[in-house]
Amino acid sequence: MIPLYKPYVPELPEIDTILHSGQLAAGKYTKEFEDKLQGYFSHEMILATSTFNTAISVAITSCGLEYGDEIIVSPMACLASTQPYATAGLKIVWADVDPKTGTLNPDAVRKSITSKTKAVIHNHFCGYPGYIDEINAIGKEFGIPVIDDGIECFGTTYKGKLIGNCGTDMTVFSFNPVRMLTTVDGGAVIFNDEKLYEKAVLVRDCGIDRNTFRDELGEISPECDITFHGYSATLSNVNAYIGIQQFADLDARLKKQRANAKKWREALSEYGDYKVLESPNGEPNYWVFGILAENKRECIEKFRKHGFYASGVHINNNIYSVFGSKATLPGVQEFYDSFVALPCGWWM
Repeated sequence: MIPLYKPYVPELPEIDTILHSGQLAAGKYTKEFEDKLQGYFSHEMILATSTFNTAISVAITSCGLEYGDEIIVSPMACLASTQPYATAGLKIVWADVDPKTGTLNPDAVRKSITSKTKAVIHNHFCGYPGYIDEINAIGKEFGIPVIDDGIECFGTTYKGKLIGNCGTDMTVFSFNPVRMLTTVDGGAVIFNDEKLYEKAVLVRDCGIDRNTFRDELGEISPECDITFHGYSATLSNVNAYIGIQQFADLDARLKKQRANAKKWREALSEYGDYKVLESPNGEPNYWVFGILAENKRECIEKFRKHGFYASGVHINNNIYSVFGSKATLPGVQEFYDSFVALPCGWWM
């Protein structure tokens, strides 16, 4: 059966040398990987992190979110995209989605804003871009930051721009094994504010300013103060090297996935009467090919019989008691009841 996901592992000629070099933690390959990211996005304020969770943690701390603050979140997301905010003690306020796209409904976001709202987390479901301009405008209108959750959308474009370059305050990416670009585990944060970025450099590294942390003997200097709470969240040389090798044929793999999506559009009617998931303002990376079915279970079973591992991928997170209120959201329910993902990857 053709799998829905598959890790991409290129040739790694230097991996054994790195493993025996004695330099496994953040180092020259970490810097080179960040340089690659900066070149890809034509954007300088990017930090690589050890995990997607720590990318979110760095973003939260850098923009000043504190325990008990309210944030607006889409429940149609990977649990890895929502749980870190709850773990940080933030109060999750679920907003409804557009059932045609699976992404946040701007009207629902606006209606959810109160005087306690401190941020909006905008998930781009399964690599399909949401209503970025509309939600960013709402954030600016109310003076609250917007964080684009790009967990599955590395390489996705919105109105001709890569997600990460769309004017959002911050964008977080995941580089876990089945993402478009993988470091086995890792993440990144893109900033659009220089002060936030400079703060995040310290936050990512336990609040340490490496320019003053050690004295002329290489000893930790008592003159260096730690003024920010932070994390040990730097990406290792090993993970960074794996990420660097991913760039060699990244564009070719994206092109292949978009060609596969075109083939699905042409062939879909052979399998039944299904609607293609809409992406009105951009081009997905086609991490998966999304369709909407009247009978979800029947659809999944049919495609699996044809040799394609179809799946609903995510469940709506507002069912989980860990988040508190189990909000009833009609758009979310309609989308969840109909969304099916089909394999569309470079391996097909």
